[in-house]
Amino acid sequence: MYFEDLKIGMTRQLEPTIIDKDEMLAFANRYDNVPLHTDEEYAKTTPFKQLIAPGVMSFMCVWAKYLEVDLFGKELIAGVSTKIEWFKPVFAGDALTGTAVITDLVERNNRNGLAVLRIDIVNQNGETVMRDITETVIKRKEA
Repeated sequence: MYFEDLKIGMTRQLEPTIIDKDEMLAFANRYDNVPLHTDEEYAKTTPFKQLIAPGVMSFMCVWAKYLEVDLFGKELIAGVSTKIEWFKPVFAGDALTGTAVITDLVERNNRNGLAVLRIDIVNQNGETVMRDITETVIKRKEA
């Protein structure tokens, strides 16, 4: 979708994704090897009382569902930045889903513009567990 076709407030619902414990542990052991993510006995002593999923892994599970929506299509040029905020822990077995909304559009030049996308991510209880703000460069229509 070309930059000119985008509108602030455009929204897409994302399909749910389930946080798989084996995938969670494999990711944590490789990329975020801290006891809260990898040591069940330790995790029992924390306020969470169980392992929590690494935040980046949880986000990427939802991001994969966003990519299936393909909001920008072949007009996507590149990502510029992303900011993830975590509000609540995510556990193995949680079902996460997201709502992606375009929150800002900035004309850059005659070739492309900047689209700001916010993804609010909730668990199966409707609790917001994280939010992502991503800036992307989108191709403009030929002048």
